[in-house]
Order: sequence, then structure tokens, then C-alpha cells
Amino acid sequence: MKKYFLRLIFLSLFGGIIMPVQAENVKPGTCHSYKIQGNKVIFDCEYNIQVQIEDVGSGILKIWYDTDGFKRNNESFAVIKKGDGNSHLNISEQPGSYEIYTGELIVRIEKSPFQIRVYDKYQKLLMEDFLDMGFVVDSTQMSSYKTLKPGEHIYGLGEKNGPLDRVGSRLKMWNSDKPCYSVNEDPLYKSIPFFMSSSGYGIFFDNTYKTTYDFGVESDNYYSFSTPGGEMEYYFIYGPTYKQIISGYTKLTGQPIMPPAWALGFAQCRGMLTNEQLTREIAKGYRDREIPCDIIYQDIGWTQNLQDFEWRDGNYENPAKMLSDLESEGFKVIVSQNPIISQTNKSQWHEADSLGYFATDVRSGKTYDMPWPWGGNCGVVDFSNPEVADWWGNYQQKVLDVGVRGFWTDMGEPAWSNEESFDRLSMKHHLGMHDEIHNVYGLIWDKIVTQQFEKHNPNTRIFQMTRAAFAGMQRYTFGWSGDAGNGNDVTDGWNQLAAQLPIALSAGMGGIPFWATDISGYCGDITDYGAMRELYVRWLQFGAFNPLSRIHHEGNNAVEPWLFGEEAEQIAKTTIELKYQLFPYIYTYAREAHDTGLPLMRALMLEYPDDPEAANLDSEFMFGEELLVAPVMEEGAAFKRIYLPEGEWLDFNDPANAFTGNQWIEYPVELETIPMFVKRGSIIPQMPVMQFIGEKADYPLLLSVFPAGINKSAKFEVYEDDGETNNYKSDIFVKRKIQCLAKRTGLEIGFKAIDSNGFRVRSRDLVYQVYMERKPTSVHLSDKKLKTFKVKKSENILPDTIEKAEWSWDEVSGACLIRIPASLVGEPIVIEK
Repeated sequence: MKKYFLRLIFLSLFGGIIMPVQAENVKPGTCHSYKIQGNKVIFDCEYNIQVQIEDVGSGILKIWYDTDGFKRNNESFAVIKKGDGNSHLNISEQPGSYEIYTGELIVRIEKSPFQIRVYDKYQKLLMEDFLDMGFVVDSTQMSSYKTLKPGEHIYGLGEKNGPLDRVGSRLKMWNSDKPCYSVNEDPLYKSIPFFMSSSGYGIFFDNTYKTTYDFGVESDNYYSFSTPGGEMEYYFIYGPTYKQIISGYTKLTGQPIMPPAWALGFAQCRGMLTNEQLTREIAKGYRDREIPCDIIYQDIGWTQNLQDFEWRDGNYENPAKMLSDLESEGFKVIVSQNPIISQTNKSQWHEADSLGYFATDVRSGKTYDMPWPWGGNCGVVDFSNPEVADWWGNYQQKVLDVGVRGFWTDMGEPAWSNEESFDRLSMKHHLGMHDEIHNVYGLIWDKIVTQQFEKHNPNTRIFQMTRAAFAGMQRYTFGWSGDAGNGNDVTDGWNQLAAQLPIALSAGMGGIPFWATDISGYCGDITDYGAMRELYVRWLQFGAFNPLSRIHHEGNNAVEPWLFGEEAEQIAKTTIELKYQLFPYIYTYAREAHDTGLPLMRALMLEYPDDPEAANLDSEFMFGEELLVAPVMEEGAAFKRIYLPEGEWLDFNDPANAFTGNQWIEYPVELETIPMFVKRGSIIPQMPVMQFIGEKADYPLLLSVFPAGINKSAKFEVYEDDGETNNYKSDIFVKRKIQCLAKRTGLEIGFKAIDSNGFRVRSRDLVYQVYMERKPTSVHLSDKKLKTFKVKKSENILPDTIEKAEWSWDEVSGACLIRIPASLVGEPIVIEK
């Protein structure tokens, strides 16, 4: 499409005479004819503009404007779903328009001036070009303008700052390294050009250049998306619900990979965590204090040279033994990668240079000389060169062979290539110039890291977390939000903490369900741990509900929980233990994220799209469908103002405390308080606290049951697989299905474990914790009346083994405890009032 600008802006065919055209607002004008090619229709318009509309299936349309035979410089980096070329599009022609019928959608195209409108099958207007501006070209860019309806809400664009509702915002896509970014700074590290409208559709703009999105800033009558190059090619994704739109985007760009089970535990890092002694000390600190932890990271300085994957001399005495020892204690070690080779790393640099594995400088034809924050100038590895893949894979495998369990791919913008870095545009990659490749550079790198990992370690689930990425990243990697926090005053990072919540929710709606913040904020020197205590605790309480929870800070600023005082340590321990207890619940939703693309942390408008209070609510979130979490993010807070949507909500910390929905409440908080609510009619699976995921393979399940109203059921399906392999992609798993039906006479509980594709199901004891208004008169297992037992004060309600079926009543919590040994778990339970 680049050729299009030169040809279209300066020339037009008018009456057989070539005449100059104004370099502004060139549009398709009048459509003269059309032709059908299977599932595509191509319209011929003025100025040699053609418009292709393709039925991709599942309510997805591809709309593409071009003048050069619909050719791309590169195939889409993001899209994997293709339409059925053997199908035949259904189109009818009217005197002034055409209509396309797909079964789910009606597309009406006005002939003159050319205009596209999309309706659902009931003739409800979903999206329309704004007047004749569905495609507009001037001397600098191509744009598409859409009507912005009164009251319309727009969400998305992935990991972005600002309010959840994008109406009133102008945003850019240009992966940028923004240390200690402000709460309104844009662009940031990732480019996810996908957004959703409350009118029932989403748009994925499949363009890798520095695109711009104006959602009603220029005018409240329209929004637009624009590009300086590449293709005007976008996908219309029908919902009509937000969840269905996200599912459609997932079908289009790929399913998220599932993390290893242990990745959903807690992780510890710091900028100078780059040596064996400190790594062992931190591991010992966690285990001695019995604070659960699964992962310890090694930051950039772990290598001898960037990026030779050699352990730094003097920092590591015996890396293989260190990794083996830590593994035996339940710790997995993740190391960083950078996408460059430092010039001080002479051997590897000359190797890559001689093989042509670096991006080149178009001005000289030689390797581009890239300044780098660490290790001096470097060469930028050209991952778009297919010959690089095996070369890089062999290097990264060196540390995997000795026990490293995964990578975090850092600085993949590549770093310091921000908007103002015009010189970087002189870089030439195998697949194109840097203006086209910049936004997908991190994605291409992450793809190679994952594919090479799987090549060398077959059927092993990868852990990879990345900073810079593009749409489709979910097929290869997970994400974190980069260098947040207040670098000028680390204790004054409250606004940065609060801003992380809408960033997390927007990321989740953009195909990044497995996401993390740097707990503590990353930026700023910590000189007074007491002064930092409250902010640290609040950041950790938020981070515990990130699917990936990592404590991390810059430099040699230690941020282990025990450094902030006894109170903070105990709160941190309790908070981290809560995440481990919720692991069966979290892992179930991790599977749902893989299947549907839906995030674990959900903006309330995903679950309550018709609630006006939820439309731009970014101070709380749904954690799955059953739990509402409203982390405290204000300094010195005594209350948290919380909105509860429709239904009845029970205080998860005190289930006897119930609230009616559709109201705001003032919830009292102390430093240790995490406001959490569970919707009545829910079942929350939990497990005993462990020091690391998988410490006890035969753990019992705790099923906290919050019964629904009379004649209604509470249901949950607890998902489980082996947690380590890619067998989940072949649907090898078990689902334990629990249902509690409420009747006037009492409750009926059913349980059934269903395996898929021969999964070897591990037997588990069960403990039901059923919250009731009063003590039951009796509990039956099948036809047998169960005996009662008393829970001792020091006794765990989840014992290691359960010998017999029995029940107890907890007067304080108002819960009926029922213990069922594994041999009896399938038998029905009746609780009589």
C-alpha cells in the first residue's frame, strides 16, 4: 500500500486525462462494480481504490482497502484464522446499494458515496462509516472514520494507561521504553490494536506501523484509526457481548498458552539479583519464615555478556548445583533475556555479524550500532531472519539444560527506540524497515523463544514473560507492565499503584490474561523501609490477585516481605497464603483463559455490561465470575468505597456479613484488609496452604459453598491437569463438577469427576464448607446419617487425610463442615434444615 500514496495523491484518472489531485481527503467516491471470489467480494471504486470484504466466519469480517491487488509486504503477524475460500458469499444488488448476508450479519454498502454499515440479523445497526469517510487518504496517512453514537463506550487497546472507557482519548501504538512512566503516559510497551464497542462489536486493525486512535477527541460525532503506512486492513468482530467479542478476537489471533501450574504462585526478584549467594539467601528467607514462594528471578547481570547465556564469572560458584538445590526446595529459577549482542561480547558479536544475524543500517549496509542501557553499544538480533531461530535456540538451551525453568524477555521494544528516536528508523530487518517491524519486534522474538523451547524440550510447558509485544503475543508468552512506580520518591507511588489496576484490566481485555505488575513499583530507591511499609503492603495485596505475582524493584533495592517490619511481614504472609489457598479456583480460570481468551482479572463491565455504574469502573474487579476484589490503593485509608453490582454479596472475610447489590458501600479497612466479596450462589474451591505449588500432590479440596436461593443451584467445575506438559492442548484433564441445589427443606449437593482423554485422575478427600443461616438438623451421605465431630481450635479444617465421613457446625462463621474421604466423594449429600 505504500506505493498507493505516491500514485493516488498526485494523479487521478478523470475523463481519460491525468490531472493533479489535492493531497487531502481522497476517498473511494463512487463504487462502479463488484466481483465475488468465494467468501470475498471486491468493490471497484474511484481513484483505482478497491474494497475487499471477506467473511472469515464466526461473525468476523475482514475489510481491506487497497489499490495494488491486495498484497501485503508481510503476512499478518497476528492473525491465524482464515476464512473458508470454498464458501460463496451471498450478495444482492439494489439501485443504490449492495447487501451482504452472512447468517449473523447484514452488511449494507452504499454505492455513492461509498459507505459501509454493518447490522445484526435483526437489522440493528452495529457499526457504520462516518458519512463517506470509511477510508480517507491525505499526504501523511490513511484513516478510517466511524460514527460514534451518543453514550457509546469503547474499551481496549491492551496494556494502556488512562480510563477504561477510551471515549475522549487519543492513543498511539509504538512500543516504547518508559521507565517510571506517569499515570497518563502513552504509548507504553505493548501494541494491541484491538478495541470493543458497547454497540456489540470489536475492531482489530491489522497494521504494525505507528497507528493512532482518536476516540471522540477531534469530534464527538466520530472516532478514527489511522496509519502512516502499511495496509488499511481491519477485522470487524461481532459479539454482541463483550465476552463473545473477546472470544472472536481469540479465534482470530490465537488461544493463550497456559502457564505451568507453579507459575501461578509467588515470585521474588530485584534488579541486582544476579548472584548465587543472594539467590540462596532469599530462598532460605522464604522457607525459614514459611512464606510461600515458587520462583526466583535472575535479572540482566546474571550473564557474563549480553546475550551469551553464560553465567557471570565470580557471581555463581556452581550454577547447576544451585539450580538443583533450589529445585529440591520447590524453587524454579527464571532468567532474563535481552534481544541484543553486546560489542564487548566479541566472539558472539563477530559470529552474528558474519552470519548476517543483526539488523542493518540502511545508510551503510552494516550492522546497526545500537546504544544499550547495559553493556555498551550492541547489535540488534534480527529475529525476522528465519536462520536466526535455531542459532538463538541453541544458545538459550544452554541454561535450560542445567535447570533454568524459563525466561523473561526484557527490553524488546527494542529499548530506547521510542517515538523521538528517529535514528532507529534507519534499521533494516530481514522482513522490512524498522517502521514496519518495530511494533512486532518483541512478538517475533517471543515466538522464537517459545518455539525453540518446545523444539528442545518437547511437551514441556514454557514459562515466558515479556515486556514488549504485539497482538497475538498470547500464543507464546505472558506479560508484565514494565517499570512502574515513582522514581523521584518511592514512597509517593500511590497514583502509580492505582493506575496499574485499569492497565491490568485493559490488558486482560486485549488477549493478555496472564499478567503481572512489579510489586513494590520497581522505580525509586528505598531508604526508609518503615515509610514504604504501607505502600508495599497495598501493592502486594493487589499483586496477589495478578495471575502472575512478582515482587520486583530496581537496582539493589531489596523488597522481600520481611524487610518492612513484623506487621508487614505477617500481612504479606497471610496475603500470599490466600493466593495459594485459591489455587484450584485460579487454575480453573486459567484454563478458561486458554479456551476463550477471557482474563482472570475482569473489569466489571465484562460481567455486568448493562450496569451503568460498571461502564468506567476501574477501582475494583471481578476475579473470575464469583469473586469481587476491591484492593485498597489510597494512603491512610480507613474506608474503601466499593460498588456491588446486582445480586447478593457476602463478605469473603466474614460471610455472615451480607450486602444487597446495585449499591455503593463504605467498607471499613485496616492495613491487613483486602475487601473481597463472593456472590451468593457460588462455590469457591480451595486447597491447603503450601510452601510451593505441588508440594503436596494429594491435597484435599476445600469447597466453600454459598448456596443460591430456593430452587436454584450453585455450581462450579474444578479443573485439573498435570500442570507441566502441553497435554492440556489435547484436552487431557479432569473436571470435578459440584452442584448445590437449595430447597425449602435443605440443600442437596452432588459431585462428579469427569476425565477427558484418559487423564489419570488423582483421588482427593473433600471438605465442604457450607454457609447457612442456622445449624442443620442432620446431614446424610446417600442414605446414611452422618455423625458429628468437633473441630479443635488448633486443628486445620483441611486435615492431611480424612478417614470417615462426618460433619460439624461452626457457630462463629455459620458454616457446616462436611468431611468426605476420597472413596465416598461421588455419593450425594443432603443437608436438612
